[in-house]
Amino acid sequence: MDWQLVGLSFITVFIAEIGDKSQLAAIALSGSSQSPRAVFFGTVAALILASFVGVLIGEGVATILPEKLLKAGAAIGFALLALRILMANDED
Repeated sequence: MDWQLVGLSFITVFIAEIGDKSQLAAIALSGSSQSPRAVFFGTVAALILASFVGVLIGEGVATILPEKLLKAGAAIGFALLALRILMANDED
């Protein structure tokens, strides 16, 4: 197993998930429920499933498209998201 890739994946997803809507939903659910442990296990299962689906899709797309094109597409996608966020902040 490539432990460097495991660590990079963990750090990337962990940072991306901090403060997003799924974390806010977990906070709201655990605050209004009698069983925060059930909320924890439910959110963990959902994140694992979402990550699994993402990996399967990524693996499938990687068999069709060359790696360089995938990386370029991801870079362009992130750049467009960053521009959108910057533009939205300018309007406020």
